[in-house]
Amino acid sequence: MKKFLKLGFLLIYFLSFSQTKSNYHIGVLVDKETNETVPLLNRLKEEIIGVVGEDANIIFSEDTILSNNFNQELAQQQYNQLSKSNVDIILSIGLINSIVISKQNTFNKPTVVFGEMVKETLHYDTSKAKSGVPNLTYLFSSSSFSYDLKTLKELTAFDNVGIIMDHVFSDIIDIDSLIAPICNELGTSFKIIPFFEDTNIASELNDIDAVYMAGTFFLTDETVKSLASIFKQKGIPSLTNTGKKDVENGIMVSTKSDDDYEQFIRRIALTIESYINGEKLEDLPVFMTFSPKTIINFNTANEVKIPLKLSLIEQSEFTGSFTSVNNDEIFNLISFLDKIVSENLSLASEQKTIDLADQNVSLAKSNYIPNITANASTVYTDPNLAENSMGLYTEFNTSGNIALNQTIFSEQANANINIQKKQLKAVEENFNATQLDAIYNAAYNYFYTLILKANANIQLKNLDLTKKNLQLAEQNFKAGQSGKSDLLRFKSEMAQDTQLLVEAYNALKEGYYRLNQLVNNPVNLEIDIEDAELSEGVFEKYNYKEIQDILDNPALREFFIDFLVQESKVNAPELKAINYNLEAIDRSIKLSGTGRLLPTLGLRGQYNTVFDRSGAGADNPLITPQNNYNVGLNISLPLVNNNVNNINKQTAIIQKDQQTINKENFELSLDTNIRTTVLNLINQISNIELSKISEDTAREALDLTQTSYNNGAVNIVQLLDAQNNYLRTQLASNNAVYNYLIINLKLERYLGYFFLLNSEEDNQAFRQRFMDYIESQK
Repeated sequence: MKKFLKLGFLLIYFLSFSQTKSNYHIGVLVDKETNETVPLLNRLKEEIIGVVGEDANIIFSEDTILSNNFNQELAQQQYNQLSKSNVDIILSIGLINSIVISKQNTFNKPTVVFGEMVKETLHYDTSKAKSGVPNLTYLFSSSSFSYDLKTLKELTAFDNVGIIMDHVFSDIIDIDSLIAPICNELGTSFKIIPFFEDTNIASELNDIDAVYMAGTFFLTDETVKSLASIFKQKGIPSLTNTGKKDVENGIMVSTKSDDDYEQFIRRIALTIESYINGEKLEDLPVFMTFSPKTIINFNTANEVKIPLKLSLIEQSEFTGSFTSVNNDEIFNLISFLDKIVSENLSLASEQKTIDLADQNVSLAKSNYIPNITANASTVYTDPNLAENSMGLYTEFNTSGNIALNQTIFSEQANANINIQKKQLKAVEENFNATQLDAIYNAAYNYFYTLILKANANIQLKNLDLTKKNLQLAEQNFKAGQSGKSDLLRFKSEMAQDTQLLVEAYNALKEGYYRLNQLVNNPVNLEIDIEDAELSEGVFEKYNYKEIQDILDNPALREFFIDFLVQESKVNAPELKAINYNLEAIDRSIKLSGTGRLLPTLGLRGQYNTVFDRSGAGADNPLITPQNNYNVGLNISLPLVNNNVNNINKQTAIIQKDQQTINKENFELSLDTNIRTTVLNLINQISNIELSKISEDTAREALDLTQTSYNNGAVNIVQLLDAQNNYLRTQLASNNAVYNYLIINLKLERYLGYFFLLNSEEDNQAFRQRFMDYIESQK
């Protein structure tokens, strides 16, 4: 029994001993610690601790994280210091440390050298599969001057490129000898621009048509934004090899993906794990490949006028949005509608109809304007006749006269003037209706273009999501968690999503063309339109919550609808036009009825003169005086006019009946349209709230499905369903607000009153009328 107890205690002892994890102290050498590099270093620590996991305790101490601040002598001292300390592994990061360690012949401590390096500047032979040097391995996330400059050349076709590099690197690297052969091959020239904090970059960019930021990893975000702003102001395209963040800060292009950093950090952690588990550093692989990727800031490219090739869409990642920043005109909704009213060609043409109707009024009034005519004549008469005419004729006679005809009173003229005035008013109201239609149509196209812009941005993000899912499929395929069919399916999806993005982008351009046409701009003018959000911008005074509360209250809703119907009948220019036409018809009926019994009075006068009499008969004493005149008053009363008056009267009565029917029909349709539109408005209010919930839920579901797919827990169909569902909910959520605003403006069109185009005083008066209406109904 004692033997078994001893054996049990011994077994427990060995088990507890075997479960005790070893401690590994890791020292870190860095070139410089900045606000930008510290998060990456922390991310590296987390990854190493997470990957090593139960194999060992990983310990990072602040006193063993050393920065040389780009000083080679200090870097050598720091490496010697860590080599003699109690650290178990040395991690060396950066160019300066890489150079120092490359000069060492032997390594007392296991050393892992890595960093963000340019391929042409490496001090290690990366063609080898492993280092072959005891206690040493190296791993570099390398970019390439050659690849970067060729990419920049393909995008911009530059002739003279400025190479911007932190002065620390330009002092160490013979950059001219590295860049010269590359630019010779490209047939271009270059200029090296060492960067100091006080460098006046703007003055260095004369005759430069492209910029390559080749060694600016340690620049702060503020500095990068400042540089990007200078490049954009000068219209110079820029490329960096430092990653997506700088592109988001305004640089046009990067050739370094954030995914590369994650893979790189994971590879370093796996290297540490392999060493802890007994593998020798000199036998670990040093080769690491990354798929080239171009990251483009759409807005910067647009601002420096670099047209992006559609062929780049599939292989590139984009930041920014489809918002034109290099434009000739920017509209918000109000400025766009104002220009519609002043510049739209259809409205300008319709305005001429008013001018023509006004001319008809002037023509009707002209019946009361005197009609004055002057005549002159020369007559030759047979001499024999003249001699024997007893003074009526002379052989040669030149004479003239002036005649005046003036209508004093005419019921027909009065009626015509009145009718033409009423018809002018009707034409003006028809123009107001056309103007309201034009405003609504313009607003509809404005919001529809916003929908197209948002859809294009969503399709862009969806394409990026498909690319990320393709990377997951590639990783799963390499890990044996999925078959090649998943890979092929995502490649097919990427091709389809690329096509959808191309179509969405072209649809957006068509939307801009339509907007330009509406405001009489050149169709290809570069414009942009500001977003429209509820309770913000031009809609800040739109009390969306108030409308929502009214429509959500069934009792108040009916009062609201009845009030809108009542207001619409007061405001509707179509009804006003019908009423004016009815008044014109009533005047016509009156003319053909009692008006025909009124006489027409006119004044007529004529003055005659003889300028010359000669020849036979000129000396006859009975000849008429040379100058004479006559004046007359005319009065006429039509008694029987082939029954035309009665026919005209009956025709006018039929026209009145027709207009009355049209009025009743329009009022009925107005009532129906307002009630139907209010119901649609309620639907959209509900859609705004629910679509946002659907989008948030779909996003969360997609994140979970991506994680599950990465772990092999779900298949590709489930991942695609989650992605497509998220795409649908994004589109629905995005369109919900715009659809609400479109329907709201449609309601205002039926109402005959656009709140955005009226003063706050008028809008407040409208609200007060509603409150008064509610009080009157109690």
